[in-house]
Amino acid sequence: MNDAELYVATPIQSELELRALHAAPSDLAKQKSVARLDRHCRDFIALSPFLVLGTAGADGRADVSPRGDPPGFVKVLDDTTLLIPERPGNNLLESLSNLVANPEVGLLFLIPGFDETLRINGRAELVRDPALLAPLAVDGKLPKVGIRVAVREAYLHCARSFRRAPPGPKAARGAQDAAQPRHDGDGDGGRQIRRRDQARARPPRRGVDEQALLTSP
Repeated sequence: MNDAELYVATPIQSELELRALHAAPSDLAKQKSVARLDRHCRDFIALSPFLVLGTAGADGRADVSPRGDPPGFVKVLDDTTLLIPERPGNNLLESLSNLVANPEVGLLFLIPGFDETLRINGRAELVRDPALLAPLAVDGKLPKVGIRVAVREAYLHCARSFRRAPPGPKAARGAQDAAQPRHDGDGDGGRQIRRRDQARARPPRRGVDEQALLTSP
């Protein structure tokens, strides 16, 4: 088969066809999803300075957006509810507009230097009540809105992706630092740089059982 033929190959059309190409998931993999934020999820969120927010508009067009602040910037309100601050940015409001039209949301939490990630799926709504937003204040300033997420499922994702990725997260961050202009800039880019610098130090691990983070009860 030549390159031209590869480009016109028939795509996979059904989940049944897809699953026929793969082994069945293990019982352990199927059991890792939980419908609440257990202590392992809570510990992970408390240590995480960065997440990726996945949304889709009413037309189904998807988008992902980074969110970062010092560790613990996302607040756990209860076993099934998260609150994410919406800091000033470029005012395109793409993610927020998507959530107004379609509340389905996916979150990926990361901790620098830790290979596992935490995935959370649920439904989101935008809130602006000052009393609710008060714990998200920075230097006395409340965010204009927060993203409140009703958790449907949460699970810690295995480390294979990071471990397969050369040269690895730590080396990649070093290369990024060497190439990154050290200035504040304008708009969201400058703010992201400043927050990244504030949160760059690996958070303390006291009181957190990293091995226990790999599985949920």
